Amino acid sequence: MSAQEAEQSDRKKYEFRKVIEDLKEYEGSGTQLVSIYVTPGEMISDIVAHVNEEYSEASNIKSKQTRTNVQDALKSIKDRLRYYDTPPENGMAVFSGAIDTGGGRTDMVTRVLEDPPQPIQSSLYRCSSEFVTEPLEEMFTDQGLFGLIVLDRREANVGWLRGKRVVPVKSASSLVPGKQRKGGQSAQRFARLRLEAIDNFYQEVAGMANDLMVPERHEIDGVLVGGPSPTKDEFLDGDYLHHELGEKVIGKFDVAYTDESGLSDLVDSAGDALADQEVMQDKAEMEEFFSELHGGDLATYGFGPTRENLVLGSVDRLLISEELRDDVVTYECPDGHEDRELVDRRSDTPEHTCETCDAEPEEIEREDVIEHLMEIADNRGTETKFISEDFEKGEQLLNAFGGIAGILRYSTGV
Repeated sequence: MSAQEAEQSDRKKYEFRKVIEDLKEYEGSGTQLVSIYVTPGEMISDIVAHVNEEYSEASNIKSKQTRTNVQDALKSIKDRLRYYDTPPENGMAVFSGAIDTGGGRTDMVTRVLEDPPQPIQSSLYRCSSEFVTEPLEEMFTDQGLFGLIVLDRREANVGWLRGKRVVPVKSASSLVPGKQRKGGQSAQRFARLRLEAIDNFYQEVAGMANDLMVPERHEIDGVLVGGPSPTKDEFLDGDYLHHELGEKVIGKFDVAYTDESGLSDLVDSAGDALADQEVMQDKAEMEEFFSELHGGDLATYGFGPTRENLVLGSVDRLLISEELRDDVVTYECPDGHEDRELVDRRSDTPEHTCETCDAEPEEIEREDVIEHLMEIADNRGTETKFISEDFEKGEQLLNAFGGIAGILRYSTGV
């Protein structure tokens, strides 16, 4: 996947997540929110026919308000479906209904999500007091699944790399004796017992890995094995793993620790093998940012300075936390000064005083801060990177830098 394709994919995922979060906030009085999922292979004409049937059935709803709202929602869905001859490549989901806006009032909402990140697996029609978003949410769980095994002759740990998260699952300690034999034992007998203990431990580790990973073998993208030499080599060369897992081993790597922390060390050591995985891409971006922050002059962070550098065209890559959920409010005071302030997306606009003249300004615009910054970035040829918070420096981007940072093309002093 090219950098441009990856950026477009990240943007699409962000836009989907934003719509899903909005849908999850909506509530209806009674079962008047309609959710329809269309698989790639379905005929739009069949979906329209089903909607017409449900429209007729809705006439039997006793509550006049619920009956009207459901029929209005179905009519809105049918109107949207007219624009499609066939479903998009991965299918589509349509949501419509009268949502509560407070004070006994409602507002009709209709949303269409085309071509989600993965194909929609099964069709669905449901009327409920909330929209059904779970099938879409499952598509945004961590992508990419790698089995992790770290071991030496004392201990072992196995787990997963799920997308960007390292998940320890099982551990074991060995009964392998040290190299120093106890008194009374011949060197040959001691060596034989030690080799048997090593073999038994390798079998135990393989058993843990097989139990964990074989059931998921068709979903696994690869298996990584780490530890000191010659342990990891003996383990792999001895064919202890289930043959289908053995075929999925994409590399063996030297790691210093074999406790739970060794699983994270294994992921770091496997950087080249995982170069196409988001966890390593995100880590590389943040490592470069922190390197410039502490030892260079090509880092910017925070909404104000980053936006200013974007406008100047000096930002090479815009780094945005995937968990950022703020709006930017633009104010203009009577003297023509313009201010901007970040506020939580779901909060009311706070009182604001002009930063230049202390006058009371007027709010002239409120928009999603990510869309605001990406529009500037697009106009300046700046690449946008979405950074997960599922690792330490990604979490720091959100909590310490407000979820917004950038790597500059050249220093501006801003």
